[in-house]
Amino acid sequence: MEFNDLAAFLAVARAGGFRDAARASGVSASGLSVAVRRLEAALGVRLLNRTTRSVAPTEAGQRLIERLTPVLSEMEAALDVLNMFRDTPTGTLRLNVPAGVARVVLPPILADFLKAYPDIVVDVTVEDSFVDVLSAGCDAGIRYDERLEQDMVAIPIGPRLQRFATAASPAYLDARGRPTHPRDLLSHACLRGQFASGAMPVWEFEREGDIVRIEPSGPLRARPGAALDLLINGALAGLGVAHMYEGLLRPHLDSGALEPLLESWWQPFSGPFLYYPGRQNLPTPLRTFVDFIKARNASGQP
Repeated sequence: MEFNDLAAFLAVARAGGFRDAARASGVSASGLSVAVRRLEAALGVRLLNRTTRSVAPTEAGQRLIERLTPVLSEMEAALDVLNMFRDTPTGTLRLNVPAGVARVVLPPILADFLKAYPDIVVDVTVEDSFVDVLSAGCDAGIRYDERLEQDMVAIPIGPRLQRFATAASPAYLDARGRPTHPRDLLSHACLRGQFASGAMPVWEFEREGDIVRIEPSGPLRARPGAALDLLINGALAGLGVAHMYEGLLRPHLDSGALEPLLESWWQPFSGPFLYYPGRQNLPTPLRTFVDFIKARNASGQP
């Protein structure tokens, strides 16, 4: 059987569909479909369950994925040895990051990194849920400390202190009044985020050791990712109060389009971490990125 057919199957299984796998691999969806069918015919067993909405591995397919992943990783590591003979590192670095990190933390870091290493391509997957980065086909992930995978090496990346900020438009506050205590928000229209599961996190405030947790209500709810823009735009339009990472609201606070609320109650939290497998021989793009982040941390850059 063809090695490319095995690679095609793994790409489709990781992406959860032929179209997404085609975008990631540069091979057409029809080409991937033909390769997977050819592989299934050669093996005499179905590897993927296909519906009009999704593709998922069968039990046999999952077993094959588990055996293929380390083999392909070893092949990639073998080819990566050639990087030592190049003047500059090359290859693809695959990162799995949450939406807030993609919007606030990564942009200045990647701008400097890609200028320093123009032959490296960074492939970023934005995902707020907890994932096994290796099973997801990524080299490393970025998460906050409470979401880190076990048995991984973790190094700080980006600002070491962040805050949750609360804000609303001046027009909304002129009409509804300005809260002076977090519990006042219970009588306001609040724009709330949701976890991927649909659960909604409480809004938490802290001042001088006093912690206040509330569950406000309002006209708009949105799950992570690009939906954060809906909450921000809702606040800009005067629909209600937004509560999220300060970095997401900072441009609008600085412009005056949003007015900060309860700033003395804004709760701080530690910054994110880059985490990756603790194996000895890291792929060259990942090793280069890790060294870059360590040097950046040592220089005091966020």
